[in-house]
Amino acid sequence: MSTASLDQEEDTLRSAVTRLQPEHRKYYYEHERPKLKDPDTYAALNYIIIGGLHHFYLGKWLFGLLNLIGTLVGFLTFGMGGWILIVFVLVIELPQLFRSQRIVKQWNNKVMAESLQATRIHFGLAPKI
Repeated sequence: MSTASLDQEEDTLRSAVTRLQPEHRKYYYEHERPKLKDPDTYAALNYIIIGGLHHFYLGKWLFGLLNLIGTLVGFLTFGMGGWILIVFVLVIELPQLFRSQRIVKQWNNKVMAESLQATRIHFGLAPKI
């Protein structure tokens, strides 16, 4: 998804939240805030490519474990060709380093949409944005 479309989606979601009644907005923010992620934290964790920490940050435990295990096995078997596994992990993870802002914006938009939907359901509001 392009940055422009992510920005458009975010604007649409923010407009929908703004139109909520004050008590609904309060519920929305209580539901949303703990789930939002910081793009800078994600990028910093992504700089430590070997650990897959950025995957854990977004709750993607399987990817994080695969990244961590692949890297550890690569280091333990480095002299026997494990370096290939490390290069493989780097090739997969490096593009995410450059797309970290978009990845987190997409995550946060998803959180916003889910929180808005949960708010609408909780208060019996129409499901449209």
